[in-house]
Amino acid sequence: EILMPALQPAELWLESGRWDDYGPELMRMNDRHDHGFCLGPTHEELITALVRNELRSYRQLPTTLYQIQTKYRDEIRPRFGLLRSREFIMKDAYSFHSSVESLQETYDQMSEAYGAICERCGLDYRPVEADSGQIGGKVTTEFMALADAGEAELVYCPNCDYAANTEVAECITQPLEYDVAAMEKISTPGVTTIAALSEFLGIDEAATVKALVGKDEKGQVIAVFIPGDHELNEIKIDRVFAGFQLLDDRELEATGLPKGSIGPVGVPEGIIVAADQNLEKIARWVVGANEDGFHYVGAAQGEDFKVDVWADLSTAKAGDICPNCGTPLEEARGIEVSQVFQLGDKYSKALGAVYSAEDGSDQPFIMGCYGVGITRTLAAVVEQHNDEYGIKWPASVAPAHLCIIPLTVGDDEVYPAALRLAQTLKESFPKLEIVIDDRKERPGVKFADADLIGWPTQVVVGKRGLAEGKVEVKRRATGEKFDVSFDSLADSLSFLNRYKQTYIGRGPIVQ
Repeated sequence: EILMPALQPAELWLESGRWDDYGPELMRMNDRHDHGFCLGPTHEELITALVRNELRSYRQLPTTLYQIQTKYRDEIRPRFGLLRSREFIMKDAYSFHSSVESLQETYDQMSEAYGAICERCGLDYRPVEADSGQIGGKVTTEFMALADAGEAELVYCPNCDYAANTEVAECITQPLEYDVAAMEKISTPGVTTIAALSEFLGIDEAATVKALVGKDEKGQVIAVFIPGDHELNEIKIDRVFAGFQLLDDRELEATGLPKGSIGPVGVPEGIIVAADQNLEKIARWVVGANEDGFHYVGAAQGEDFKVDVWADLSTAKAGDICPNCGTPLEEARGIEVSQVFQLGDKYSKALGAVYSAEDGSDQPFIMGCYGVGITRTLAAVVEQHNDEYGIKWPASVAPAHLCIIPLTVGDDEVYPAALRLAQTLKESFPKLEIVIDDRKERPGVKFADADLIGWPTQVVVGKRGLAEGKVEVKRRATGEKFDVSFDSLADSLSFLNRYKQTYIGRGPIVQ
């Protein structure tokens, strides 16, 4: 374990090329000498600079270094408390290897550990294929906690283990074709949207073809065609045409293509025609005629027009086909609580971090990185474990495992009994964390606060119960209440046996 500085010099980020690439989320500043710095949103540059001066030989590999550190990102819309904030706590680890095989082994171990962490936290989660974004690398997996408040959209298969962020999920549609024998040009006055075209022709939107026009970083104009009931995937299109951006109205007018009636037939020379791979299954398309107020039905690819580039360009959605087993996909929203990356040599090459290989040559480190958003994980737990009265903490992450509530504090009977009970439980269960609500508040206030805070187990000590030799136990997760003998409480609460151990083993703890 190490601890790296939150304040990072701009020089390292300029070396890696991310000073400009990272975007406005990077919090930049200058010191009094006008030297550039940033508050670290992540630490790939810093860890690589550290390792290039410390690890020299293949004999020192693999090595994994980790920290628990505050991160900073200038989020455009911080929201939902801890879910998306400008300052947050993260556990991030970085591994260094001499081979891809060694990286894969550590990557698999980390993935297994991250899944175990989600289970231990009581999260309903999915490991999903994802985009590596500003971190980089070609292989990455996100661990998504399912929640309606989540910003991420994912699709998953109910029949197998396939799950992916919609940013990268392979889109396989169920083909739907408008049955005509030959291309026909029809008048469609005022029809400029897919919804209007679908209604005008009386066909499903899936039987139409949507057109979008943009340009890449070199200024090349591309006409993109996708299934009418799907959306263009910005990440996928950027991988095919780097820097792709949709044209504004003025730029579109300059191409000669009419907004609202664009099609692949008779596209002006010099414009690339790109189409989603799902359209290759459809022989005849329903598309714009490149003339205001007109569309073609039955336009045949290869006969009436030619496609220059076929690619997966659409965003997958519910009802699309699972690429693994063919089952219709379902969709959900999720909170990204952790992510693992295979970085390869992206940072080691950029920052000149090399080691001496077995044959004596200098080789760039092969790297992986692995992050757990600690504050976001807690927020995700709360999103999944709550009711109208408050939080229902799983015991593994609760502020304390058990709360003893003496109904009166100022007498000589109830409060001393609560203290004795706490001592007895602590002797029986050394790992049990206990809170005593010794406030001079009404019982109703204490009960409401106990539910609001979400102590997994509540034990109520009152004068009437003590007269009968009993206390009341409440399980917050289920709302179950039951009386237990005061003298045999430790023996009766068998679900507390795990706290006899010095180390709490793996597996979900959701009591």
